[in-house]
Amino acid sequence: MFEATTILAYKGENKSVIGGDGQVTFGNCILKGNATKIRLLYNGKILSGFAGSTADAFSLFDMFEKILENKKGDLERSVVDFSKEWRRDKYLRKLEAMMIVLDRNKIYILSGSGDVVEPEDGKIAAIGSGGNYALSAARALDRFSEKLGKIDESSLVEESLKIAGEICIYTNTNIKLLELK
Repeated sequence: MFEATTILAYKGENKSVIGGDGQVTFGNCILKGNATKIRLLYNGKILSGFAGSTADAFSLFDMFEKILENKKGDLERSVVDFSKEWRRDKYLRKLEAMMIVLDRNKIYILSGSGDVVEPEDGKIAAIGSGGNYALSAARALDRFSEKLGKIDESSLVEESLKIAGEICIYTNTNIKLLELK
């Protein structure tokens, strides 16, 4: 595992939401606390988030968006082609980086080793240093809300990321969210 950020995505009944913390670290120093690591792609129809180096994020976001354009926004075909391109590139495949991409129908975790993973439950995915903390919190909130009343998708993502930010030293509680209805 690499020391990065925390990105959490949730595909709920009413909307899809992605969120990320704002901390950028270099070794044992915090360089910035309000970075944006999530983006809307393909005319606001695809959500994406990145854990890894900031410079690499820009390259990978641009590469993925070009593939999305070529595939006319077909997320499933785009993630497969993107994964092949990422894996083929000698420089990019060595990156310790991951991405989450989702729309209202599908959610995927992508890596430079060629992984294209759809979460088992089909609705919650997390990456980065605090990813497992955020994922655990999101699953608990999701299950709890099913029993006692629905929690808004944005609130679920935000609260889960805050919990991760309270535990993971590479994650802060300066949360940014994007959503698709």
